[in-house]
Formats: sequence, structure tokens, C-alpha cells
Amino acid sequence: MNPASIMKLMSAKSKFEANHPKFIAFFNAVFSRGVEEGTVIEITVTKPGQEAVTANIKVQQSDIELIQELKNLR
Repeated sequence: MNPASIMKLMSAKSKFEANHPKFIAFFNAVFSRGVEEGTVIEITVTKPGQEAVTANIKVQQSDIELIQELKNLR
């Protein structure tokens, strides 16, 4: 990834954090305690005028490894 792309991504991340501080706080609280294999993560998306759609995943060891690699990108 080139430096310009990294800067653009970091700017977008900062804007997202500013726009959604409660989500970031929730995310940080959950993941700061660690997520272990077998944890279920569920997300629901509700678009205006439409029914909610929900999906979930059961965390696997490979997911934990991916999260750690993403943390190391900081």
C-alpha cells in the first residue's frame, strides 16, 4: 500500500470515529478484553423503510489471527 493510500485510509478512519463515537467505544470495549474462539459476533442492518437483516459469525482462530495482523498495521 502506498503512503498516499494509507493517509487517505487514516483520514477516513478518523472521520468515521468522529461520526460514530459510541460505536467506536463499544468496539474498543469488546475487543480490548479480547475475543476468544467460539465468540459469536452479530450485526443487524436496518435500512429506512425496509426490514432488518441480521448475520452472525462464530469466531475461529484464523479470525483472531487476522484481527491481530490488522492491529499490527497501526
